[in-house]
Amino acid sequence: MAHRRSKLLLLFCFISYYLSAIAAKSYYDILQVPKGAADDQIKRAYRKLALKYHPDKNQGNEEANKKFAEINNAYEVLSDSEKRSIYDRYGEEGLKQHAANGGGRGGSNIHDIFSEFFGGGSREEEEEDRIAKGDDVIVDLDATLEDLYLGGTLKVWRVKNVIKPAPGKRRCKCRNEVYHRQVGPGMFQQMTEQVCQQCSNVKYEREGDFITVDIEKGMQDGQEVVFYDDGEPIIDGEPGDLKFRIRTAPHDRFRREGNDLHMTVTITLVQALVGFEKTIKHLDEHLVDISSKGVTKPKEVRKFKSEGMPLHFSNKKGDLYVAFEVLFPSSLTEDQKTKIKEILS
Repeated sequence: MAHRRSKLLLLFCFISYYLSAIAAKSYYDILQVPKGAADDQIKRAYRKLALKYHPDKNQGNEEANKKFAEINNAYEVLSDSEKRSIYDRYGEEGLKQHAANGGGRGGSNIHDIFSEFFGGGSREEEEEDRIAKGDDVIVDLDATLEDLYLGGTLKVWRVKNVIKPAPGKRRCKCRNEVYHRQVGPGMFQQMTEQVCQQCSNVKYEREGDFITVDIEKGMQDGQEVVFYDDGEPIIDGEPGDLKFRIRTAPHDRFRREGNDLHMTVTITLVQALVGFEKTIKHLDEHLVDISSKGVTKPKEVRKFKSEGMPLHFSNKKGDLYVAFEVLFPSSLTEDQKTKIKEILS
């Protein structure tokens, strides 16, 4: 009976672990790599995601900050062979038990992990520096003011080099090995020899496809939408990145300056003198009332608060500045001149 109870208890523990494992997102899912991923694949995935979600690039975006913390936590475990082995067998509960028993370095600060990887001068960083990287491809992308105001997407046709298998073999993964050769009694000379492996041959082919570029509302000129590892490929190395650099396309009514919008409205001389009722249609088609009950001077500029562009990753908006041009009549009759003199004198 006791034996049966133990088996049931073990079964219950296994089911509990299984349910908790599938309920939480795995560290492999967070880094977007398969469970059997090699160390260099995990490093590349971490670098790509950490740069994308770094707080400095996503100020005010709590979701990005949360994602950055998850990425660093996942990398801390999967980059450590001991922790990774424990995680693969026992999940997060096993890691907690391991830490409680004094194993590992404990919870590291996420910024320490990032600094160690990118700027700490560690051996890992030196190894990464030795990996050849293809050229980045930078494309200026004209975005409409409407897309930058509301957010939108653009489909872009891209033709690029793709590495494909080719017949034959080639030298690859070459490295310099140092050895010592005896040149006389008690005399040795240090020599360097290049040692290479034999790899399957490859070739470049041109392929094209559509890329969907997300335009976030409030993006500024010069900001980039980055597609990591989608730049120029390089044999035995990592491809560069594809970067779309945002550029505001000219608009027929509005002109953008930073987070503010500027436009010019023409009114008649009568409207300038006695006032007018007028609305303008904004980029999202809501109406802005620019009416006036007083005198409007030629070239006068009025500010309409919070009617400009949205700030990137913020609920705030810039202002709208409207400059008024007064349309004067080309000529007046003698009778009109007399009446105007009588009214204004």
